Amino acid sequence: MIDETELRLLADRLRDAERDRVPIAPLVQDHPKLTASDAYEIQLHNIRRRSAAVVGHKVGLSSKAMQEMMGVDEPDYGHLLADMRLSEDEAVDASRFCYPRVEIEVAFLLGDDLPGEGCTEEDVLAATAAFAPSIELIDSRIADWRISLADTIADNASSAGFVVGAQRVPPDGVDPRGIAAVLRRGTETVASGRSDAVLGNPVTAVAWLARTVARFGVRLKAGHLILPGACARAVDARPGDAFVAEFSGLGDVRLTFANAIEAGEGRE
Repeated sequence: MIDETELRLLADRLRDAERDRVPIAPLVQDHPKLTASDAYEIQLHNIRRRSAAVVGHKVGLSSKAMQEMMGVDEPDYGHLLADMRLSEDEAVDASRFCYPRVEIEVAFLLGDDLPGEGCTEEDVLAATAAFAPSIELIDSRIADWRISLADTIADNASSAGFVVGAQRVPPDGVDPRGIAAVLRRGTETVASGRSDAVLGNPVTAVAWLARTVARFGVRLKAGHLILPGACARAVDARPGDAFVAEFSGLGDVRLTFANAIEAGEGRE
């Protein structure tokens, strides 16, 4: 077991890497016995000292392909904070991040609290006020995305930002398993998939999340945003990129990155 002092030092390394935008070597390089439980403690330590409020959670590693690549048989999760919220109307400075990528997801907006242990898919649908189109901005504070499971968990499941489109659809208005999604960069289609890429049903991912976070004393509450996992592969984001994600039955959502000149002007 890694003691509490060492876990806090590892949390400091990740915090500094994010603040300074200087990636670090994988945590498991020096701590090969770092467990998922250790990594969640590191994640929670950094979340607790952030001033921004928790506004939701995200599920990662929700596709079979990603789980097989990481050698795991279940997803992981991270926290969404108020200062991670992005706008469709404002360009994002890509230089704020180490290795920014975007993913398309069906967002769940909770109208009621979810139970923890024992949460079912029926509970999730009953508590969900609406589905919405979303893009998650992911990033890794680990150099070159050379992440193990413990690395990505400790790094808040590689989360960095999110944007949610305007449309809201009640759970009985669309089959959450059959939502087709396409991501375009300009006029080029760069990723496509369906919502059932997420554990066969993104509702399953949200129920798993509610049960899992309960072990750490965390609950999914009314008003929270839940990102259950990506419908398609992640795409690198570069200065000047303009992305549009279109979801069948849910509408679209946009995320634009400032070009290098605009980003430089914004920092002056």
